[in-house]
Amino acid sequence: MQYLPNILFIIALAIGVVFFAKNVQKLIRNIKLGRDEDRFDNKPQRWKNMAKIALGQYKMVRRPVSGIIHVLVYLGFIIINIEVLEIVIDGVFGTHRIFSFMGGFYDFLIAVFEIFALLVLVGVIIFWVRRNILHIKRFLNREMKGWPKLDANLILYFEVVLMLLFLTMNAADYTLQLKGAEHYASADGILGSFPVSQFIVPLLENLSISTLVIIERTAWWVHILGILVFLNYLYYSKHLHILLAFPNTYFARLKPQGQFDNLQAVTNEVKLMMDPDADPYAMPEEGAEDETPAKFGASEATDLSWVQLLNAYTCTECGRCTSECPANQTGKLLSPRRIMMATRDRLEDIGNNIDANKGTFQDDGKQLLDDYITREELWACTTCNACVEACPVGINPLSIIMDMRQYLVMEQSAAPTDLNNAMTNIENNAAPWPFNQMDRANWINEL
Repeated sequence: MQYLPNILFIIALAIGVVFFAKNVQKLIRNIKLGRDEDRFDNKPQRWKNMAKIALGQYKMVRRPVSGIIHVLVYLGFIIINIEVLEIVIDGVFGTHRIFSFMGGFYDFLIAVFEIFALLVLVGVIIFWVRRNILHIKRFLNREMKGWPKLDANLILYFEVVLMLLFLTMNAADYTLQLKGAEHYASADGILGSFPVSQFIVPLLENLSISTLVIIERTAWWVHILGILVFLNYLYYSKHLHILLAFPNTYFARLKPQGQFDNLQAVTNEVKLMMDPDADPYAMPEEGAEDETPAKFGASEATDLSWVQLLNAYTCTECGRCTSECPANQTGKLLSPRRIMMATRDRLEDIGNNIDANKGTFQDDGKQLLDDYITREELWACTTCNACVEACPVGINPLSIIMDMRQYLVMEQSAAPTDLNNAMTNIENNAAPWPFNQMDRANWINEL
């Protein structure tokens, strides 16, 4: 019976890790459903981007109020969870504050953990008020109804509970040390420094040692189990970006935002047309690769690249992209955030379909185009890149929009009438306007 708590803890830890590993495996499988794309060039610049944007939160502070609070919550949550290592070791071996041998530095660490726990609590409360009371426009878009709003609030409640449990655990532990309780008291004096939880001690000091042990152990168990639950909840939450922001910023686009990628098959065709010595009927050389894609553009999530699918899973649903979008600001249906959320939803549906059919996708009669993202949304985009510039984790909604537009134009000839007219004029007149090339300079005569 002496080792029963340790055994139960090891079992709980193993279950949490196994479920987390399965979620990671499914996540990687789904991302790999996308087409291949080379994003392994210029590694020094990619590491720099990751350090500056994901680790340094460079883009977050462009909006000072929410940005600075987010940085504090982010740092607090990361720093506090360093203590999880000590909790795990104590849980496995039945020790008490195993890292206390570090002496004064340990006291400093615990004090820092507690101060950040308080800052996280304050920050989370401010975030809750912003989301639920202040009615900030970017939190009220149609894509934020239902689960996305609930998910955002659940995370906030989760963080409040975890921080309160952490402080309660420390307060009970501190009180037990002061009372000289067995297993908690040390010949080296008080282990740790408790600048925040000391204010909870007056509520506990009149309780018996057995009651304090129950409170401390309950807070300890619920805290570590809560972290394991939170870790596995991440896969189903927008807070997956806590993990994916790092690879997403590493693999982010390095080319100038206004530079679009050309299809090699189309480029080759244009070169052929412009080369007076080329034989358009010549057969390709034996062994030469056919560079014509099986499909132009994207109508389904699996037509997108793995980088775009990683983008979809990384989306924080913060809405900065949508609030900067000129199409959305003028009342158009387009919301870049919804583009990413819809892509992720479709990819999840595809993944669940594969799981339900033993590793094989069975046609469900749906696709990303029309069933998840409408054509009206796609054609509302001005391709200004405001959404790309605004994203704090390097997501590129425009690349998905352009790939789906490409499918509509090149596979379905389904561009809007005005665009079709412009492209026809470019083909016939070398300009978007319906004027003969010989008449293009006539406006000079009117000056």
